[in-house]
Amino acid sequence: MADPLRDDLDTGKPVIEEGMGLREGVVREVLDALDQNDTARIEELVEPLHYADTADLLEQLSPGDRRLVVAILKPLLEPDTIAELDEAVRDEVLDLLDTEEVASVITELDSDDAVELVADLEPEAQKAVLSAVSDSERVMLEQGLAYPEDSAGRMMQRDVVAVPSYWTVGEIIDHLRAAEELPDDFYDLFVVDSKYRPVGTIPLSRVLRTVRAISVGEIMESDRELNTIPAMTDQEDVAHLFRQQNLISAPVVDEDGRLLGVITVDDVVDVIDEEHEEDLMRLAGVSEADTFRAVLETTRKRFSWLLINLGTAILASLVIGAFAATIEQAVALAVLMPIVASMGGNAGTQTLTVAVRALAMKELTPANAMRVIIKEVIVGGINGILFAFIAAAVAGVWFQDLNLALVMAIAMVINMLVAGLAGTAIPLGLAMRGIDPAIASAVFLTTVTDVVGFFSFLGLAAWVLL
Repeated sequence: MADPLRDDLDTGKPVIEEGMGLREGVVREVLDALDQNDTARIEELVEPLHYADTADLLEQLSPGDRRLVVAILKPLLEPDTIAELDEAVRDEVLDLLDTEEVASVITELDSDDAVELVADLEPEAQKAVLSAVSDSERVMLEQGLAYPEDSAGRMMQRDVVAVPSYWTVGEIIDHLRAAEELPDDFYDLFVVDSKYRPVGTIPLSRVLRTVRAISVGEIMESDRELNTIPAMTDQEDVAHLFRQQNLISAPVVDEDGRLLGVITVDDVVDVIDEEHEEDLMRLAGVSEADTFRAVLETTRKRFSWLLINLGTAILASLVIGAFAATIEQAVALAVLMPIVASMGGNAGTQTLTVAVRALAMKELTPANAMRVIIKEVIVGGINGILFAFIAAAVAGVWFQDLNLALVMAIAMVINMLVAGLAGTAIPLGLAMRGIDPAIASAVFLTTVTDVVGFFSFLGLAAWVLL
């Protein structure tokens, strides 16, 4: 039987553009080697790949092929490759490893990636893995897991370079050369006081350019310029701070102001990408993992969202049903009423998209909410008037009825005004109540524009035409 997942790869097009990831045809070559049971060829193809490219390769395979390739590549599979995988695929791969192998992977990862990986494990597997790592590693993981998901404490790296303010540049350099346990990559050194509270920061480049005799206090950036992040801060707020202040790294502190760890810009890039993807998916009621989930699981996840949409559609149908007698006397109403509801829905979606994005970027706040709402209502009103002329002209020419054209025009203006109001007010209201506006805004907006569109059009028709 043909494998549709494999057929999709045999199109002659690059899997990823040259120079931007996997070389053209590498997935096809791996599958061919798999068919021929040529394990040496698979290892030869994968060994030179960057760990992120290996993750892309595994994600593009079918579950069956992925299991076979992982079994072959176990000795070559870098821990960073597993951390880079989409969560759904990563769960599949981890299921193919025993407890000792998973523990070995976790030990090799940066602390933030290790905590994220352990957090995704099932409770029994998580307990087994924590028992398999060293005592110091287990303490670090348990401390990270104690923080809420999507918090600064969960995403921070615990390995930091901290120096006292009384050191000189020479002492810093000697320390960096002699210390055995340093982060693989770091950009800033944090100056701490006797209680291990950060009081300043020094870019690594500044240390390298300064003579040895200069003291730390002379070259550090003071605490007024230090952006400390409480461990309980939401990751969206962390990303906003990095974007606003153009940060490369920032220290994370506990409630007493003591240094716990550091968040670096590469972690923030992942957060920005994750939050953007999450909001986009939630607006449509789907998940980023749908690409990798099984058919039945994907169907189950989407069913509840579609069920809610069915309920809102029934509500709109009840409005239409209330005017059944009116529609029976003027068939043209049944032809034209979807236009009013559709235009309102599309206009509202435009406003909703802008509002959700502005909320995510901290550009829409209670302080400027009224100004933004008024602006969107005005925009909706202007577009409503413009499209009212167009829709009225179409209705008048089509059905040769000026009164029908007038009803069409007024209903169009009303629904476009409501669309501008609802498209901003709904996500703002949800956000003020602590509800993610990306989750429910679209359902509420569709309901409002459909109900208002049908009610205004059919209500006006019943009053003017009959």
